Amino acid sequence: MIRYALKCKDGHSFESWFQSAEAYDKLAAAGMVSCAICGSDKVEKAIMAPRVRPGRNAVSKVGEAEAPASAPTPAEPPAPAAGALSSPSGDLEKAVKELRSHIEKTSDYVGKDFVSEARKMHLGDSPERAIHGEAKPEEAKALIEEGVPVVPLPFLPNRKTN
Repeated sequence: MIRYALKCKDGHSFESWFQSAEAYDKLAAAGMVSCAICGSDKVEKAIMAPRVRPGRNAVSKVGEAEAPASAPTPAEPPAPAAGALSSPSGDLEKAVKELRSHIEKTSDYVGKDFVSEARKMHLGDSPERAIHGEAKPEEAKALIEEGVPVVPLPFLPNRKTN
């Protein structure tokens, strides 16, 4: 896995994880990397400081690791709370978390049926209601061209994981 700092054409900065550098290149070329703030697919890598780990300690003749007497002990970062990967650190992250909570409470999740359900509602074949789900970028663009009002969300749907 690799983490990139990204920046969209409007200057929004955000980070995202990718399976590899090649995976990022492939997704970016297909227009599938979008801004987490405005949804723009005009995204490029931003300059970021490399994450460098401290060097390994020297190995003595008997195979035991020894640290020089004057070497400071590296401080460990604080561990996250049990069961939590991380907590929102900035105002933007908190706002996205609140938006997600509001959307999940006030709309129906239709999953991969989003495109067909949105089209049915637009044509009057299904009752209008607030929905959210998943759509490929080209499907969302087709809906917009048909006059169906859709908005990309700045988060991914919850997935059940092992």
